[in-house]
Amino acid sequence: MIDTEKTRIIQEFVPGKQVTLAHIMANADPQLLPKIGIQDKASGSVAVMTLTPGEAAIIGGDIAAKAADVELAYVDRFSGSLLLVGQLADIEAGVQAVVETLVGVLGFTPCPITR
Repeated sequence: MIDTEKTRIIQEFVPGKQVTLAHIMANADPQLLPKIGIQDKASGSVAVMTLTPGEAAIIGGDIAAKAADVELAYVDRFSGSLLLVGQLADIEAGVQAVVETLVGVLGFTPCPITR
């Protein structure tokens, strides 16, 4: 006998205060940069972060820009995406500052900074 009953899965987004992704690409492949909208960079390091709630990307971008010499390549307050470009030491300092400030000052739940 064939089972015709379908399982229905419902996903819910429950906003919390979280750093959900903090990833550093030390030497991003030059082919990648134009694909993510960074045409004017030949090489460099890139950090990709996602934060919830999405508006925290604005705060994170401000923190990173004040903490290190990074370029805010993309900030999306709706999805919480933050893309930083710069030299590796600056990218590391910027990402670290964002995570430490959001966790220590605003009570966010952190994630590990990956490479």
